[in-house]
Amino acid sequence: MSELAQAFHQYLAKTTPIPLGLEILKAKGTYLYDKRGNSYLDFVSGVSACNLGHSHPKINRAIYKQLRLHNHIMVYGELIQKPVVSYAKLLIDSLPETHQKFYPTNSGTEAMEGAIKLAKKATHRSQIISAKHGYHGSSQGSLSILGQSENRNPFRPLIPGNQQIRFNDFEDLREITTKTAAVVLETIQGGAGFIVPQKDYLKKVGERCHEKGALLILDEIQTGFGRLGTLFGFEQFDVVPDILVIGKSMASGLPVGGFTASKKLMDQLANEPPLGHITTFGGHPVVMASALKTLEIIQTLIKTNLTQKKERLFRSLLIHEKIKEIRGRGLMLALILPSAKKAQKLMRLCLEHRLITFGLLWEKSAVRITPSLIIPRQDIIIGCRIILQCLDKL
Repeated sequence: MSELAQAFHQYLAKTTPIPLGLEILKAKGTYLYDKRGNSYLDFVSGVSACNLGHSHPKINRAIYKQLRLHNHIMVYGELIQKPVVSYAKLLIDSLPETHQKFYPTNSGTEAMEGAIKLAKKATHRSQIISAKHGYHGSSQGSLSILGQSENRNPFRPLIPGNQQIRFNDFEDLREITTKTAAVVLETIQGGAGFIVPQKDYLKKVGERCHEKGALLILDEIQTGFGRLGTLFGFEQFDVVPDILVIGKSMASGLPVGGFTASKKLMDQLANEPPLGHITTFGGHPVVMASALKTLEIIQTLIKTNLTQKKERLFRSLLIHEKIKEIRGRGLMLALILPSAKKAQKLMRLCLEHRLITFGLLWEKSAVRITPSLIIPRQDIIIGCRIILQCLDKL
């Protein structure tokens, strides 16, 4: 074990008992490189946080240009800074007309906190409804609406007044009442196994919310920024959320999040009291310079329909008796294997062949396939060939 690896295990807090532990020196495009120069084809892209791959030259130039001007200078909302203003304008211009204001944050989970607070203040209600097996972050507010009780229980007491419904279950929509402040859903459920909404489900949720005076909050932290082939996933499901929560790939690997809503809603955070939501580093100029260039590139990319073409290529190549199904949409795909044990073994074998795959939070028989949107056709073919060879060894 190298000195750096020893320090990694000794000094850094762990999120799992057995981390991947690759000692990565650099990353470029769709590949990671270790200190020995070995290359690893990346089918995970930072868990959907690097939709434009690693070290994109145009994004790096935007970051360097901003660094030459200034780094952080003031808590968000006080000074006029070009990167965040330019980003907000481009983002809002890309959204339905009911979305008029953008609030930047440091992460997706912080954005979800702000969205929940906004819903409670605007509706004067306290109940938040979320979906079983849903995931929206790890802070106390996000954890309180997490869809997996064993992940919540060790951290109780949590924020009260929350209820959960079954995703894609129309009967459960009756639980949305005049007591409900908001319904929080992932546009496609991630940790549950890349579950796609069926039969106008999201549209019906939105209609029920508006009927009862509740707000619909869609979590597009993972599905946003071209991952499904459109700028945001809700565009494919005939629904417009009242509050849109974003993050992950928004700034091509820099820590970021945010939420959007109407002016009427968002103004609730500025009055009675002022500073209803506050962030020191949200709207960080360097991060927003990266986010702005990322959004510009993705807007051009989605016009080519390349994501849909690459999805079809993956589905045509990944045919094997041990793959029960391929869930998801666009380049948010999950291979469902016969058991969790086989999924774990497949990921280990792929890593031995220098292909990086990953699992999902709660669907243990799943193997994540979320490469960058710019992955070349040849790398898709190479990676799928490795997966099929590894499946033969299970």
